[in-house]
Order: sequence, then C-alpha cells, then structure tokens
Amino acid sequence: MLGASGAVGQELLQLLDERQFPIAELRLLASARSAGQKQQWKGQELIVQEVSAAAFQGVDLVLASAGGSVSKQWRQAITDAGAVMVDNSSAFRMDEGVPLVVPEVNPDAAFSHQGVIANPNCTTILLSLALAPLAAKRPMRRVVVSTYQSASGAGARAMDELRDLSQVVLDGGTPESSVLPHSLAFNLFLHNSPLQANSYCEEEMKMVNETRKIMALPDLRFSATCVRVPVLRAHSEAVNVEFEQPFPVAEARALLAEAPGVELIDRSDENRFPMPTDVTGRDPVAVGRIRQDISEPNALEFWLCGDQIRKGAALNAIQIAELLIAA
Repeated sequence: MLGASGAVGQELLQLLDERQFPIAELRLLASARSAGQKQQWKGQELIVQEVSAAAFQGVDLVLASAGGSVSKQWRQAITDAGAVMVDNSSAFRMDEGVPLVVPEVNPDAAFSHQGVIANPNCTTILLSLALAPLAAKRPMRRVVVSTYQSASGAGARAMDELRDLSQVVLDGGTPESSVLPHSLAFNLFLHNSPLQANSYCEEEMKMVNETRKIMALPDLRFSATCVRVPVLRAHSEAVNVEFEQPFPVAEARALLAEAPGVELIDRSDENRFPMPTDVTGRDPVAVGRIRQDISEPNALEFWLCGDQIRKGAALNAIQIAELLIAA
C-alpha cells in the first residue's frame, strides 16, 4: 500500500481487515519522512518502509493513495515489477488505456487495464451508482448536479481543522484556517480547486469528464457546481436528470431500491430523506426525495448522500481489487 497514513489509507487498512481480503504479505510504503512509523493491523505491528523500485518486487497489487505526483513518479516501477496499481488520485483517470471503474457500474472495464486502474473522484462514484440503474432503463439527455462536499475530501488535516475551528467559533473566537482557504466552521464556500478556461473549477470538470467515461456517454450534457460544506466525511448531491422520455417516479424508486450499492431513504410521509449521518462509516449510497421535475416532463430530481472516505475512495478501490482476484 502506497500512502497508508492518510484518511483514505487508514480506511483501506480497516476495510482490508473487515472484508477479509486475501493477503500473503502487506507492505506499507511512504516517503522517507514517514518511513519507520508503525501501524497496527490485524493484531500485528507493521513498519512503514521508504518507497523504492525494489519495494515493489514480488508485489501483485498496489493500492495507491499518496497523491497524483507520487503515483506518476512510481507508475513505471510498479508496472515493471508486474504489479497492478489501483490508483486513488486523479493522475491517470482520463488517460487513454486506463480504465476508470465503479464495480457496480462498469466492472468489465477493469479487465482492459495495462497495469493501472483508476479510482474515480468521490463525487463521481456516488453519483454513478444512482445514475446507472436509471440510464440502463431510459437513455439520459442531460445531468445537472450540485454537490455538498465534506471536509474529508481535503484530507485528515482538514477534518481536524473543522473540529478545532468549530470550537473556536463556539467559544466566541474568530476562526483562522491554515489547511483550507477559508474556515468551514459554520460556513461553506465554492470548491477551491483551480478555475478552468470555461469558468468551471477542476472539481466540477472531474465530475463531468469522469461520469461520461464511466457511463460510456462521451456526449452526455452535464453541468456541476461543487460546494465545500461543514460536514466531516460524507458528501451530498442534488441531482437533476433529463431522459429521452418521461420516467415514472414509482419506477425510478423501484429501480434504485434494488440497485447494488444503493440504499433508498425516501419516506415522503415523514419528510425523511438521506442525511450525511445516515451514511457516515457505512458502505451504501443513500438516495431519496425522488420526484418529477415540475419544469421538464422528461426529468427527475433526487438527493443522495455517501461516505466520501469509504465508498467515495477506499471501498471502491478494494472492490476493484476484488474484481481482479475473482477473475
């Protein structure tokens, strides 16, 4: 494993244990700065090793969650060693010949790899689980999404900062952020990834391009607005989907209730729909408030929540690995 000390790396270690992933030897690799640290896993103490080309010899699978620059640096050494890299960064997602995989949506794509399989962006993973069963029934014309993204998307330090600065506000102080560009304590702001030439930010364009690739719909009309909100680790999304023809709400609800990786929380009589607390620390993506768009007869609207660290990152990577070993 490359990058075990971060929030996603820690979740990967937990899930490898929980899901009883078959492992003969687990190597934890990191930069020289982190080498020598100790990690507890399944009752044993593992020593973090400094990453090197030699460290990949004899390895079958590398779960990489150390960032795009690290993945790019070690890709060749990993593939030269005969290992397959499941990469959680954005480094290779749109590369020709690198499959971008959500196992419940496009599992067959995983087997076209050339040594690297990309794990999609967290918001894309959560969205695709809800889109796929609907798109399989009726072709989609257009998708419009607004995301409400938790602090965990910016890493463990951002989560710690949200906790700390929330207490500062409660104590009457003025929060000053050093990890995020603005304090998230009792606040929200538009995603701070770099703006592109089209005035969409990088995070928004990740959703656009990755969803098109996963769904094999290169011309899908898609627009996204991404917002960072004061939630620790679960993302939420408001989704509007226009189809080629009307889509009865009852039919959509039934399809989503049976969809793999999806949990339906859609109790209109109680005004009870998915919340981040419903999915934190859990595998399913919760979907609800499925309704007819009153402005467009061919469109549906719905709301979803999913754990960003779990299904939005670590769990999806391990599910990809499980596909490979089951083949």
